[in-house]
Amino acid sequence: MHIIDTHNHIYLPEFDGDRGEVISRSLAAGVRTIMMPNIDSTSVGPMLAVEEQYPGICLPMMGLHPTSVKENYQDEMELVETSLREHKYYGIGETGIDLYWDKTFINEQKISFRRHLELAEVYHLPVIIHARESLEVIISEIEAFGVGRVTGIFHAFPGSAADARRVTEMGFLIGIGGVVTFRNGRQHEAAIEAGINNIVLETDAPYLAPVPHRGKRNESSYLTLVTERLSEVLAISPAEIADKTTANAKRLFNL
Repeated sequence: MHIIDTHNHIYLPEFDGDRGEVISRSLAAGVRTIMMPNIDSTSVGPMLAVEEQYPGICLPMMGLHPTSVKENYQDEMELVETSLREHKYYGIGETGIDLYWDKTFINEQKISFRRHLELAEVYHLPVIIHARESLEVIISEIEAFGVGRVTGIFHAFPGSAADARRVTEMGFLIGIGGVVTFRNGRQHEAAIEAGINNIVLETDAPYLAPVPHRGKRNESSYLTLVTERLSEVLAISPAEIADKTTANAKRLFNL
């Protein structure tokens, strides 16, 4: 199988002790490509160092995570734009709006998100959207920006089946990962509604590990557990899950 992990923070310190072993396990499991969304100015250096160490495997994306949008967000966005001019990136993000942790900078988050949409259009890159407790706000922002102008992924898709229908009709894919294995989750309902042609696989490593590793550090090799769960949900083989989601990701990222 060839699997693409469309969302992995493999450059974070949680992997500093055994990153090589983690990537070796991932390759052995069929995960040949790991897409790395940026967080903020502190993560650019480590991310690009991992890209240099694992060329063609770990591919970087550029953006400002909504929880890193603070008083200095304009300085952070200036770095994002400078980086996009100076280096090859495969996506815009991780961006979006997060209303779970802190709503202090919601207006700044909206401004930042709109700028990311503009950059995605300018650079012809997909936008990677973080939508924690903010799906309606984000959909409204995209509608105001203009449906059809950009595409991308709703990462760790948090919505219902009806929400999945709405975002796929807007031209976006939904990211499915470890949450689909959680007993109390509803991501499987969104996956059924979206259909295999609108799904990509992701880990959000080191976060959101699937059962039976829930609560522990996540890694790309665990995507085999996600393909197995999606195989049950969608009634198609794990190999077909891998093939279809990989084709979706290749098309989206122009790989």
